[in-house]
Formats: sequence, C-alpha cells, structure tokens
Amino acid sequence: MALIPIDYLETGMVLKEAVADRSGRLLLPAGAVLTDKQLKIFRTWGIAEANIVRDQDDDSPEGAEHLSCDDPVKRAEAEEYVAELFKHNDQQHPMIQELMKVCRNRRLANG
Repeated sequence: MALIPIDYLETGMVLKEAVADRSGRLLLPAGAVLTDKQLKIFRTWGIAEANIVRDQDDDSPEGAEHLSCDDPVKRAEAEEYVAELFKHNDQQHPMIQELMKVCRNRRLANG
C-alpha cells in the first residue's frame, strides 16, 4: 500500500482503500481505477491523498514511502541535511516526520 499525495496520483492507478470526503461520503470504492474526472472530483472535495495499490518494482521517489540507499555516507549526509532544515520544529510530530521523510528521499534521489 502506498499513500500518494493528490499531486502524484495518475489516471490508471488502482485504489487500495475507498476514498471518502470529510463527512464520510463515499467518493470512490476500493479497487476503482482512477480517471481524470475522478482526480478532478478529489481536488474539488479536498482529498489530499489516497492509498494506491503499488507495484513492488516501482521505485519512483515521489510515491515511495522509503527510498533505499546502499551508500551509508549518502544516507547519513541526507539525514544530517534534513535534521538541520527541521532543527526548529518538533521532530516527533507526525506531520514533521512525514515532511522530513519526503525531504530525505528527495535529497537521496537528487543528490
């Protein structure tokens, strides 16, 4: 399962879980294949992300929950860089942890 932000969702992706609006109204059931129309509806209703069935071979950094790096030096450098960026934040807060993970993955992907 991959929790993908709305900006990275694409037509043809398959929902792992149903998508509902803030009041709990079902917008699209699990197993549905996304279309352009449905992505527009998600944006209209303020859907920020969706759980998508993910290929095991997909290594795209945008959708990856964890980007593997075999080089411990590069990984340590990315950790240090991100820690410096977020030094004035509560690094135990779930949202900050998610942002830090995204930054680390992008740093590892882009050097």
